[in-house]
This record gives sequence, C-alpha cells and structure tokens, in this order.
Amino acid sequence: MSDPSIRPQSELTPGDFTAAENPFALFAEWLAEANKSEPNDPNAMALATVDPDGLPDVRMVLMKGYDEHGFVFYSHIASQKGRELAANPKAALLFHWKSLRRQIRIRGTVTPVTDTEADAYFATRPKQAQIGAWASKQSQPLESRFAFEQAIAKVAARHLVGDVPRPPGWSGWRITPSRIEFWHDRPFRLHDRIEFRRDTPDHPWIKTRLYP
Repeated sequence: MSDPSIRPQSELTPGDFTAAENPFALFAEWLAEANKSEPNDPNAMALATVDPDGLPDVRMVLMKGYDEHGFVFYSHIASQKGRELAANPKAALLFHWKSLRRQIRIRGTVTPVTDTEADAYFATRPKQAQIGAWASKQSQPLESRFAFEQAIAKVAARHLVGDVPRPPGWSGWRITPSRIEFWHDRPFRLHDRIEFRRDTPDHPWIKTRLYP
C-alpha cells in the first residue's frame, strides 16, 4: 500500500510542467509567475565562471533580456567576470525563486552582445546608473567610498546636460544554453526535475526527467 503522504500532487503549476516541450516557453511562464510573487529582482540570477586556474567564481547579476538565442546581462568588460568570460567563454546560470520553490539551472557558451544592443540597453538605464558606469573601475581596488563619490561627481559634472554615452569598457554577454534544467520543490525532497539538452543551437532539444 502506497504512502498517502507522497501521492502525486494534483497541481504543481497550471498544468504539469514536466510535459513541456519548449524550455524557453516554460521559462517565460515561470518568470511571469516570479514577477508576481518575488519581493525583489525576479530577474536576478547567479552567474558562475572559472578563473585561469579553473577555480569557480559566482556572483549575482540581473538578466536584462532573453529569447530563443539565450540570456543576456550587462557589466564592465574589465571586471573579473568579464576577464574570465574572455578567457573561457562558458558559463552557468541559476535562477532561484524561493516564493515559488523553484529553480532553473542553465549551462552554455557565451558571446558578447553587439554594440547596437549594448547602446540600446545602456540608454534605458537611469542617468545616475549611467554615470556610475563611467566612474566605476569595476573589480579594481578602491581606496575609499569618498574616492568613488568624487569620481561620480566629476563624471556627473561632465554630463549635466544631454545624454550619457555608453563607456567603451561597458557591454553585455549572451549565454546560449546547451542545458536547461527546471526544478520544482516537492514534499520530503521528492522533487520534480526535467532537463533539456542539445548539442548545438541548431539541434532539437532532448528532454529527460531526472531523479531528485
């Protein structure tokens, strides 16, 4: 006789997400739900890279766009993440939505966005954030907060009027996934997991259900 406490739940999502065939469509559904339930930054994702010695490095960044070609974020090219991606253009992402008890793991190759894409996104940022991008030497040693505030003031003085152009050392990257895993919490650690795999972006996705 089966244990009634681990019977399949009738509703995990609006429909059974493990029946999904398109990972990007399923991602869009989950992100839309996260936009309603997460108190802060539902587009936040952990970005993992490796340094020249092969030591993993991870930090939180904000996804600023996605489509069937991949997931996009922006930062300074000379930052630690930028240098690591230039040397080894592969990365992993993790979205974790505690309010929904869900996570999505993504692995793939990384390419820079075009200048046109970077210019278009930079133009949407608040002016103070644009100024900060010029003032910050991201990941470099900083002697004091006061020194940073002075740098911000100098940049702001140069751009009192008019648009702030994109700094030459500021751009973005697109992670084109070869693996996307969707994970949903279940009682007693009996979670639901499905993974989509493809060898190249031109190949069809192969879906596999995984043990928790």
